[in-house]
Amino acid sequence: MNALAKPRIYITQPVARSAIARLRAVADVEWNPDPLTIIDKVSLCHEVAKSDILFCLLHDRIDKDVIAANPKLRAIASMKITPSDIDVNAATARRIPVTVIPAMVTEATADIHFALLLAVARRVVEGDRLVRKGVFPGSQSSYLESAMVSGKTLGLVGGGGRIGRAVARRARGFGMKCLYWGPRRRPEADEIESGITYVGLDELLSQSDFVSLHTPLNEETYHQIGARELSLMKPTAFLINTARGAIVDEPALAAALADHKIAGAGLDVFENEPHVTPALLTMTNTVLTPHLGSAVAELRETMAHVVVDNILAILEGRAPPNCWNPEVYNK
Repeated sequence: MNALAKPRIYITQPVARSAIARLRAVADVEWNPDPLTIIDKVSLCHEVAKSDILFCLLHDRIDKDVIAANPKLRAIASMKITPSDIDVNAATARRIPVTVIPAMVTEATADIHFALLLAVARRVVEGDRLVRKGVFPGSQSSYLESAMVSGKTLGLVGGGGRIGRAVARRARGFGMKCLYWGPRRRPEADEIESGITYVGLDELLSQSDFVSLHTPLNEETYHQIGARELSLMKPTAFLINTARGAIVDEPALAAALADHKIAGAGLDVFENEPHVTPALLTMTNTVLTPHLGSAVAELRETMAHVVVDNILAILEGRAPPNCWNPEVYNK
């Protein structure tokens, strides 16, 4: 690589300093310095037009216009497991490699999932707001009576995967009964090891005190949980989603919450991020977090270094270790 002509890399939001330092040793690196702002399309196109490699994050939408902004773009290096919101076909047509990271967010996502479950069931956020306002009901006041978690039934929709089984492991510590449903049943040995019991989806919805979503988003799972599915849930049940927002029909969920057809919801993902269905924002029986599944410092640093590994391979003329479209390297 010619040291007099360093490649330019643009990062759409701040990532771990140690990862940036590795890149700066071989490239000119610039980034959007504001972790609260998702860079808009016009600005993104402007930066891509000046860059050899784009280092993008989960929330970025890399469509054909962004890719077309630079005829000499060499790579799109994403810090997500699948290249959702990246026009891979447009990149492949230009022989631009699109890189991802391995499935490495299991434990962190299971942690936030169970945090949401506990927070909404035990009305933690409501209690926090009261205390900050100087309101302190008696320690045995009925004002914030909530739902029991220990010993209840947890229903894992799509729960045979890594994150669902990680949530089931946590649930065992609370003495919970774990049901699961998915398009493919796990081997019996896996069910026994994970402490999960396979049932039909409708049975899971009707029996569970907590319905926990873990399905991938695709055409079949879009609005998988809608008005019909919510109507099958107990009025005392809670919905927890850390998978993908569009798995849930948000207006239907808002209506079910408003009509007390279910007791509450804990949501870390939303269909039209960063926008949230307005009705959900006004409800006290929801706990909402801004897609925090992988927001653990150690994990995010590791993730950023995987992206750097991919980028360095590309700059050195090697096929990157986590290339989504390896056909771009076929001669």
